[in-house]
Amino acid sequence: MLHKFLVKSGTILIMSFFFIVLSSCKPNETKKEDAAEEVPFFKLSLAQWSIHKQINDVGMDPFDFAKVAKAWGFDGLEYVNQLYKKEIDALGFNAVIERLKKESEKHQIKNLLIMVDNEGDLSDPDLDIRNAAVENHKKWVDAAQILGCHSIRVNAFGSNDPEIWKETFKDGLSKLSAYAATKNINVLVENHGWLSSDAPKLMAVINAVNRVNCGTLPDFGNWCTIRKGDEDWGECIEEYPDKYQGIQLMMAHAKAVSAKSYDFDTDGNETTIDFKKMLEIINDAGYTGFIGVEYEGHRLSEEEGILATKKLLLSAAKQMHLQ
Repeated sequence: MLHKFLVKSGTILIMSFFFIVLSSCKPNETKKEDAAEEVPFFKLSLAQWSIHKQINDVGMDPFDFAKVAKAWGFDGLEYVNQLYKKEIDALGFNAVIERLKKESEKHQIKNLLIMVDNEGDLSDPDLDIRNAAVENHKKWVDAAQILGCHSIRVNAFGSNDPEIWKETFKDGLSKLSAYAATKNINVLVENHGWLSSDAPKLMAVINAVNRVNCGTLPDFGNWCTIRKGDEDWGECIEEYPDKYQGIQLMMAHAKAVSAKSYDFDTDGNETTIDFKKMLEIINDAGYTGFIGVEYEGHRLSEEEGILATKKLLLSAAKQMHLQ
């Protein structure tokens, strides 16, 4: 009887031990699986234009960009060249670029690209003006190489005649891309107004240039093709009709992505853009790089809008896992 009791007790103890072990393992395994599922397929960067009001109107030091972006939880930086005009005039071009490099290294954040404005039109119908624009952009290609960026972003307004624009922009973009290739830098075109916001026409130019380092920077917003008074900026009177199809076309040559936001509803969703649908298009294209947050609204402060956009991107990515 004693022997049977001991055997039975031992069996109970062994079974209890295994039950405890199995019970303790399952929750941890589930947590690990859940954590893995919630990691988005992209990393987050901050587009400096999101804080242009603080820099231009409030007096934020543009050299604090790396510090601020890091504090808000971003891993990458997307510079805007025009926000350093005063600093370049005062300190010199090379000194500004070296300072930006030191700041990014200090805060351990990655430099990704430079958005280049006000350096001439690469699609201008006048050959001399177009060539001058190519030359003006070259220093920013050099700066991108020094900073460790992968790309610069350029503009393309020029003629509103699609046939003229295609040929002139192909010429300017090809010349700049040829130079950028010697520095291992990409030249990216964003849907940034006029014909560049007409996705099929833009992609026709990109395909005609046919260079590995010439690509796109799809932006969730920026679909205005005609503005009042034929201005580059201002009141929009006509937009490209399908922003989702536009993003899908541009993703074929995308080397960066900009998550533009304007305002949010009470549930935290963008009021004019379906972020989940945008992420599905980006994911389907096989893109795994950085997505830049670019808040351009007015109701929220820049910081509030930036953080709301970041939160929405992460929640939309999580929803994709739950499908």
